[in-house]
Parts: sequence; structure tokens; C-alpha cells
Amino acid sequence: MPIWLSETEVRALLPLPELLDAVEQALAAFSARAATQPVRTVLSIPGGVLACMPGLLKEQGALGAKLVTVCPNNLERGLTSHLATILLLDPDTGQLLAIMDGRYITEMRTAAASAVAVRYLARKNSQRLAIIGSGVQAASHLQALSLVRNFREVRCWSRTPQNLHKFVDQWKHGPYAVTATDNAQQAIETADVIALVAAGSDPVIQDAWVKPGACIVAVGACRPSEKELQPSLLARARLFVDSREGAFRESGDILDAVSRGHITENHILGEVGELVADPRLGRLDENDITIFKSLGMAVEDLAAAQLVYQRARHAGRGVELP
Repeated sequence: MPIWLSETEVRALLPLPELLDAVEQALAAFSARAATQPVRTVLSIPGGVLACMPGLLKEQGALGAKLVTVCPNNLERGLTSHLATILLLDPDTGQLLAIMDGRYITEMRTAAASAVAVRYLARKNSQRLAIIGSGVQAASHLQALSLVRNFREVRCWSRTPQNLHKFVDQWKHGPYAVTATDNAQQAIETADVIALVAAGSDPVIQDAWVKPGACIVAVGACRPSEKELQPSLLARARLFVDSREGAFRESGDILDAVSRGHITENHILGEVGELVADPRLGRLDENDITIFKSLGMAVEDLAAAQLVYQRARHAGRGVELP
């Protein structure tokens, strides 16, 4: 019988180190064409947008789809802005295996994909992390990126001072010693790794602030109308994406830079999954600036959902559905 897994159950069954490995395998499978995943379908709804993200990981035997909504006014209703549900199906029969809450999976798999990119694109001796944004992705990225690099300093800035102070208070006593800065430049200019996790339509990072050798993970802008990177910064960096097809359909940063003549389509040097197969494609020099432009993919959700489902069955957890 299929099972239902709430967010509480999903949290208990999704260890971050194992998720990072599962997402890395999924990204590699996608780039090796061992996975099937169309670009997500997005439609407007009265409160925001609804996206449908189906996919198949053949070797892992994972088939399913995520339905995700983004409704900004939910915060006024006491709800999170991003909500999601994942359906997991038997790839041979199509039978339903599980329905699970996907909000926490979305939060953590996004950070896990960024950590995979940092593993291959950031300098080994990276010690300073800058986080731009103070929402749920700030916390998940802090945890995930700390699994692949040993940071001794973490600086954070956010457009929302109340959320910034709350985030810093949550983490300032360790293990990461997060401090707030007065502006984005103070956080960015000395950073070895920069996590852009703030939603918005305009860049909050200036090209001139980014030092040679820095690695940027950009996850805050995932629609054609949204931007978080200046075209000149994209032009001088080694640029990698999760999906080439998705990048040219959904990334406002890349579409804008191409249309304005700052870069061509060939400026994308590869997908992160290709880095997993051949790390030599990534950083060529200690002074290279590297960028991972993340849009999020169904195969990441499926890898996480499959991990949760397998652990739930092993532990006898979840509510059986008639």
C-alpha cells in the first residue's frame, strides 16, 4: 500500500550528508542522459505560480513528480511562501508508492546541489562564506556548504533586517559563528564562497565586489523575469548550470546577458553533473571566478524522495493509504 509522509517524517528521514551524495548522483545521471526530465511547466494562479516537475531516474528506479507553489502573500497568512507535494511511483507499473510533503525536500535539495557545485568549483582552502539572504535557503546553505568546505568566518546580509537578525541570533553561538554586515558589499568583498539566496528581480551583488578566485552559487532568481547577477560578472566568470536547456528557458540572468551581448550561449562551460564525471572541466586557475547558476531540477527532488521512501519503508514509518 502507498504511504503518506508528512514534513515531520521527511525531516527525520533525510540526513543531509546522504542527501548530498544522492543529489550528486542524480546530477551526474542527468548530464549523462541517464535520466528523463522536461523543463518544468509553470502557470499563474491567483496567489502566485504553480510548477509541475516530473522526472525519471532510471538507474535509481525513481519515478515521480513534484507540484510546487510559490505564493508570496502566504507569509501574511502564517504560511510559508513555498509549498510542495511529491508523488513517487513504481517505474515499472506506474502504481503509487508514496505521497510526501515536498517543502523541506525543496529547501534541502537546493542547498545540496549548491554544495555539490562548491565541492568542484571552490578553492580547496576557502575559509570565508558570504550569504546574501536570510530565509530558509540561508540556513540550508550554511549547513550544506559547511559539509564540503571548512569555513572559519560566515558573514550574512539581507534586505530584511528583522530576518537577518533572527538568522544571526540562531547561529551566532556556533558551530558557524555567523555575523551580520551593514551592507552586501561588506559580506561579499572578502568572501571565498558567496551564496546568493535572496529572491528578487534585481542584482544585489556588484561585479567589482567579487575578488579573484571566488566561487558563487546563485539560487535566488529562477524565472526569466528575475535577475541576481550583473552581466559583466557572468562574462568574466567560468559559468556552470544544472541544466543547459533550463538555463536558456528560465534563467533571467543568462537570457539578459546573452540578449545584451555580454556572453554567448557557448559561455556556459558545462553542467554540474558533467563536473562530477570530469572535475577538470571546472576551475583552471586559483584566480578563476566560478559561478553555479541553479534553477532546481526534478531529478534532485526524486533523488531526495527516493531516499526518504527507502528509509521510511526500512523503519516502518509513514501512514498507509487505502
